[in-house]
Amino acid sequence: MGIRLQISRSLRERIIAEATASLDEICGLLLGEGATVSDAVACANVHPTPATHFELDPTVLFHALRTARAGGPAVIGHYHSHPTGSTMPSTTDAAAAAADGAFWIIAADGGVAAWRAVRDGTVHGRFDPVALAIAR
Repeated sequence: MGIRLQISRSLRERIIAEATASLDEICGLLLGEGATVSDAVACANVHPTPATHFELDPTVLFHALRTARAGGPAVIGHYHSHPTGSTMPSTTDAAAAAADGAFWIIAADGGVAAWRAVRDGTVHGRFDPVALAIAR
């Protein structure tokens, strides 16, 4: 794990709390710069089967991308949960992920893990694990 994704304790705990409160997969955007998360923006999960899949609300995504283009924080990745699974990416996650270097935080069972979507990743050929650095 060469890259370390930095996130504040409060943002990490907010993602965990959001995931714990829902029977469906939750999802949101990770905003920041480089490998530092400065904010996590919750999105509606608009997938037709949200108990087992997620799809970010495109309205929220497009707004975040426009804000970044205007000088705001970049969209460096996203987060979602696996309500009945683990913090490992699923084969469904791998099939949906572009090898674009985006960070993925997956919440499950009261914890989170970080991943990076890459070509020829070590997990399902799409993801490499990323260490989380928890800042105060």
